[in-house]
Amino acid sequence: MDNSYIQKSFYEKTARNRIASIVDQSSFQEILKPGSIPVSPNLASLDIVGSFDDGVIIGQATIQDEPIYIIAQEGKFMGGAVGEIHGAKIVGTLLKAIENKPKAVVFFVDSGGVRLHEANAGLITISEIMRAMLKVRDAGIPIITVIGGTNGAFGGMGICACLSTHVIMTEEGRLALSGPEVIETIKGVEEFDSKDRALVWRVTGGKTRYLLDHVDFLVEDDVDDIKQGIMEALAQPAIELDLAYLQQRQAGLQQQYDQWFGQKDSIPIWQAMHIDNPDSISLLSAQQIRDIKKG
Repeated sequence: MDNSYIQKSFYEKTARNRIASIVDQSSFQEILKPGSIPVSPNLASLDIVGSFDDGVIIGQATIQDEPIYIIAQEGKFMGGAVGEIHGAKIVGTLLKAIENKPKAVVFFVDSGGVRLHEANAGLITISEIMRAMLKVRDAGIPIITVIGGTNGAFGGMGICACLSTHVIMTEEGRLALSGPEVIETIKGVEEFDSKDRALVWRVTGGKTRYLLDHVDFLVEDDVDDIKQGIMEALAQPAIELDLAYLQQRQAGLQQQYDQWFGQKDSIPIWQAMHIDNPDSISLLSAQQIRDIKKG
């Protein structure tokens, strides 16, 4: 693999390296550094080795001198799954942001959902994250979520990601409620073949989510492109989270449901959107996809 690609790739980096590659040099100050809190007691009771940061890094930094709070899930530890301590760190960061009023909260989501080993605690934590995110937005602080990691954003974290003010995705990112393996397990391979990687990315990947207006920005798997996307999101006018806005978003989702419910692939949906050569969408760059949407 090209070494220059690895250096620039968001997908290939660990959570800590993602933070370092996006924020201003030496500006990151970690909150609850490794060793300052206990590892998950729930995993220990099951004789499962925990992680010194429980799979999520939190702190404050600057991006082009703009103060932010940042949360980065480590997808390499238990698939970025949310447990009790993991979730408490996220919630604490969000509530701290309300106190200190940064320019934004930047959230690198990389998670398959709730940690099954801590199912009840994890499910409760997801609801606490959702409530805290809404409080942050109500305080006028934007939440900018980036989805471009190895696990995507599924399950409860898929819901949380959609509560963000702005969502940035790469083609490598995936966003959905139920993961492909879950759908296949419950409904069978005829419903969804989780081993068909092209199908998985067509259905849940960044390109189709962007074309359907489920996310705001589509960028390349390049830290510079992602950083530019974050800066563009920071420059957007504030979005008031009121009833009229929510009703408008709900009406758009209902229209898509009415029009395309039952489709098992994105290609017929792209075709119905009058996109020329929908079969070629998977081969196009993020810029080409952005140009198609403008048209």
